Amino acid sequence: MTELQRLLIAYDAHRAAGRPCALATVVDLAGSAYRRPGARMLVTADGQLTGAISGGCLEGDARRRARQCIQRQQPTVVTYDSTDPDDDLQFGSALGCQGIVQILLEPLAFDDARNPLELLRTWWEGVEEPAVVATVFHLDGPSTAPAMVGERLLVTASGAVQGSLPTHSALYERILTDARQALADNQPATRSYPSEVGQVRVSLELLRPPVRLTIFGAGNDVKPVVRMAATLGWRVRVVDGRPGLAQATRFPEAEAVRVVPVDQVPTLPQDGSFALLMTHNYYYDLAALRHLLNAPAPYIGLLGPRKKYLRLLEELEKDVPDAAQRLQQRLHSPIGLNLGSETPEEIALSIVAEIQAVLSGRPAGFLRDSPHPIHPRIASDGELAASAAVSAVCELGG
Repeated sequence: MTELQRLLIAYDAHRAAGRPCALATVVDLAGSAYRRPGARMLVTADGQLTGAISGGCLEGDARRRARQCIQRQQPTVVTYDSTDPDDDLQFGSALGCQGIVQILLEPLAFDDARNPLELLRTWWEGVEEPAVVATVFHLDGPSTAPAMVGERLLVTASGAVQGSLPTHSALYERILTDARQALADNQPATRSYPSEVGQVRVSLELLRPPVRLTIFGAGNDVKPVVRMAATLGWRVRVVDGRPGLAQATRFPEAEAVRVVPVDQVPTLPQDGSFALLMTHNYYYDLAALRHLLNAPAPYIGLLGPRKKYLRLLEELEKDVPDAAQRLQQRLHSPIGLNLGSETPEEIALSIVAEIQAVLSGRPAGFLRDSPHPIHPRIASDGELAASAAVSAVCELGG
């Protein structure tokens, strides 16, 4: 289950029970922090928490301020600065990330179909494409500013646009243009826009659809792979030709479990899901690999020794001479990261970790050996100004 799913489930429960809520969202970051822009936490008036905006160091203070936000029914931006080592002692935040984090706190109106969680729900329910959500989080000036804190635009890759930001303005058009550019660049960003009454700052957050994973094989070693993948919010399908193994009761976390005989594998839809070949059956793996030759699968993992893949490739090249070229960079065999795995659970960990590395475009080495930051830098047209104190709060009109 993804973090967004957990938030929506909790939100629906609180709405049904009539418990007022506020949403805390990381909207900007300078330096290092445990969570990135887009991290969210739901807070109820009685202090219940769902989600996280840090490694645990900000939640207590943010919960207190969120409850105040609910009482005042006014959005609030809180800036936490951990770059000054003395601040940890003064404010008791114990922040060790050496970064400046801005958190947007917003009361949620259950009857507003455009509140941030309802807006995210509309994307999630049709989640077939990436999107960008642009959130106004800072204004210089009075209520005559061209936007309000918390107003948003949701822009999908196919061009659909919705949200609460007023249309037919120069600011709207500029934000829309930058949101589309962030989608094209596949890069989150923070942007500043001058207006007649001051500066407007906007967070451009990338929303990526969940990973779709098709596993060919329904043996016992597939079970921990399905469990781990589902824990990450991936949507998993299991395909096998053996009715005794391909049963939904064996894979309760899977989105679908199908019995597909080997001669029907070519009839499966060719989509962009990641694929694992774990059948322990040479001819079924061959049929699946032949099917995946023309499929837009960005990752194909083949369980077994390298000599098995070489034999499969030799067989494929009899009919498809450029099979090796079509599979180049996509096929991973032997499968998984080199973790010294032996048990099914350890092997599942190495497989899921390898897919995550491919998703992130990372080499999957030890972080201690990397000269680069853990996370890519958020593109910005101006650095986030340091706060005078960790607890400095800027309450913005709504």
